[in-house]
Amino acid sequence: MANPSQFNQELFDIDTIQVLKGPQGALYGRNAIGGAIIINTKKPSDVFQGNVTLGADSGPGINVRGGMSGPISDTLKYIASASYFDTKGYIRNVFLNENADPFRDVSGRLRFVWEPSKELSADVRVYASGVRTQALYFNITESVNDTSLPVRVNNAGVNERNMFGTSLKLDYVRPLGTLTSITAYDRFNELLTGDQFNFLPIPESVLFKFFGADQAQHQFLDVNAVSEALQFASPATKRVRWIVGAYLISTDRFISTGNVFDLGTGEVPEVRREPLPLFNPQFTYLADSQDNFAWAVFGNIDVNLTDKLELSTSLRYDRDDRKNTTETPAEFIPAPLVGIAFPGQVRTHTWDDWQPKVTLRHKPTRDSTLYIGYSRGFAQRRLQSNGCRCSGHCRCERLVRRRDGGYLRRGAKAEFLDRRVGANVSIYHTQAKGSYFFVFDPNTSTQNLGNLDRVDYTGAEFEVRGRILEGFDGYVGLGYTDSDIKESRRAASDVGNEAPLVSRYTANVGLQYRHSLRSELSAFVRSDVEVIGPTWFYPDNFTERDPVTLLNVRLGMDGKSWSATVWAKNLTDKQYNAEWSPGPMFFPNPGYTNNFVFKAMPRRWGVDLNYRF
Repeated sequence: MANPSQFNQELFDIDTIQVLKGPQGALYGRNAIGGAIIINTKKPSDVFQGNVTLGADSGPGINVRGGMSGPISDTLKYIASASYFDTKGYIRNVFLNENADPFRDVSGRLRFVWEPSKELSADVRVYASGVRTQALYFNITESVNDTSLPVRVNNAGVNERNMFGTSLKLDYVRPLGTLTSITAYDRFNELLTGDQFNFLPIPESVLFKFFGADQAQHQFLDVNAVSEALQFASPATKRVRWIVGAYLISTDRFISTGNVFDLGTGEVPEVRREPLPLFNPQFTYLADSQDNFAWAVFGNIDVNLTDKLELSTSLRYDRDDRKNTTETPAEFIPAPLVGIAFPGQVRTHTWDDWQPKVTLRHKPTRDSTLYIGYSRGFAQRRLQSNGCRCSGHCRCERLVRRRDGGYLRRGAKAEFLDRRVGANVSIYHTQAKGSYFFVFDPNTSTQNLGNLDRVDYTGAEFEVRGRILEGFDGYVGLGYTDSDIKESRRAASDVGNEAPLVSRYTANVGLQYRHSLRSELSAFVRSDVEVIGPTWFYPDNFTERDPVTLLNVRLGMDGKSWSATVWAKNLTDKQYNAEWSPGPMFFPNPGYTNNFVFKAMPRRWGVDLNYRF
């Protein structure tokens, strides 16, 4: 559990976003068990052009983003873009008299496309991103619906995340098909420090009163990955279309986590790797290096059986070899594991599996489609740290079980009124094995992963969008999910409960009105309502978050080369908690009275000015 903002990434220079539901491992690999989100950035343009956006928000904060694109020569084009976002935050820390969630994101992308001939093209991309925020400012309370407590931690903490990546894509077109090679390197590292015990100011800390120090946490993660994808695809205009390919990736991962003394100075040492700081002794320190080499082969065939009937089939075979090396110093090996775990200990595991996908589509008319599909996917296993000691609150194993999912989906799509209105409806059933959830280990004061052996999900979705009246556009999206825990070795009482982090129903409604004021000048207003239904956060269904309704609005003006927009998110200032997790059961009170809750974002508003050239 951590500040949800740390997972944010500024989206800019985006061309299209595609959402694929259900396991997509047959084409997109392991870990795409719940679906895949495909984000395509803009391509370089044939003529020089660009844009810049200046924004301000109620943090207060500023946002500057922009880019330019154009030709360098007859065969070489480029696009460069960057984004800078810096806000003081929105949630007040009353003890430090400052906002608890300042957020800064500096990101940039550079892309070159070289096309020396009709047969050959090269696409080079480089990106970098740096984020700095805070992470650990929870409240401890019994109910997930309790929003009464202010943030009062004495240690602001740090959450720093850096990403870098580069890739080379080569396309070679022949009459039989297109050969594509994608070579990529990615690096990710993150440092987290902050209060980790009771999230109260030092003067109220029982530990500080008795021992002169509170407890804080640090965590460091460093991941390097090199990958190669090779595929051969037939022309898209053929009656039978096919793709065959192979993929491999080598990943080096290091993670360290531990608890240190918080002396009340407001500072926690930024521990990454050994040596550990002598001036600030550790309560606990766990570290592991993990090496993973994986490869896969896959194929896909689309066949037009008739003018109205299409069959799509995919199959992928994955194999993973994983090695975990214990980097924890001997003095920090937990007592129950002394003699079992030791520095330099190596554990290995290899597994493989098949991921199939079959979809049948029928088009009774030009504007309608009926479909039914089945897919299966899995998420990779991982080895737990040798320092993991779970309480009876969870089941902690040396090998976190793999997540498997079988997914059956059927539905229909249609367009009406000369394609001004479109509608989708679908019904799905998923059987998931080894679903993850977070559990708290009081022995090490850390969050760990637990498993649910089997969960069944059955649901339905409905969407309609289009032009309602002249100038009016709208959409409605409704979803319902019935989740049922079928098997759980964690606790027999979990069986029959709803799955954690799955809302029973969701609804999204949007309406936009645009009015032309004069030539090349128009005004618009848009409102979006999001409803999140009741949500459990733990398999025992102890505490349920009430439904949440959020209102977002935008209004502005568009000119030939400029636009101005005023926006507000969570306009009604709905107070709710975004996360809940079980906390320590032994102190200060037994039972479920000391759980972690994390406040969601309150109302924010701002203005954006955009200029295109």
